[in-house]
Amino acid sequence: MDRSAIDQSIRALIEPFNKKGVEIVDATTFANDLEFDSLTVMDFVAAIEDEFDIIISMNQQAEIENYGQLVDAVLKMQGE
Repeated sequence: MDRSAIDQSIRALIEPFNKKGVEIVDATTFANDLEFDSLTVMDFVAAIEDEFDIIISMNQQAEIENYGQLVDAVLKMQGE
C-alpha cells in the first residue's frame, strides 16, 4: 500500500472522530487541532490497528503528534 492509499484510508477512519470538522493536513495535530482526549486517541488507534492489521505501541503513540507522522508511521509498519 502506498502513502496516498494509506492517507485515504486514515482520512476515512478519522472522520467520525473529527467533531469540529477540522481540515486534515499533514501538520494537523491530534491534541491541539483535533482536541482528541485520551479516550478518543485509544478508540482512534484501535480503529487504525484493525484497519491495517498492525500494533502501535505506547512509545510509538507518544512520538506521533500530527497527521503526517501517523501516515508515515503506518506506511513504515506496513513495510515491516
